[in-house]
Amino acid sequence: MNFKIKNDMTDRLFEAILLLENIGECYSFFEDICTVSEIKALAQRLEVAKMLKDRKTYLEITEKTGVSTATISRINRALNYGADGYKTILDRLCNKQEGID
Repeated sequence: MNFKIKNDMTDRLFEAILLLENIGECYSFFEDICTVSEIKALAQRLEVAKMLKDRKTYLEITEKTGVSTATISRINRALNYGADGYKTILDRLCNKQEGID
């Protein structure tokens, strides 16, 4: 856990996110709390992580997402040396798509 971001406000934010029950609620909450650009940036980062996990090249990722190679490199570093947040969510998304719970 990254103690640089851990505090009561961040805990409440994450607890609030965990209370969202469906995609519609997520759209409503994130539209209120983030700018459109911030939401798109988060979505892009998750897509980049998925593409890196699928062994796509930086060039393929840049062409598909428009993300800079610096951002791709940062996400790649998080995948390899981070807190396993991307790994956890990508594994769960994969299992959901495969019908595994």
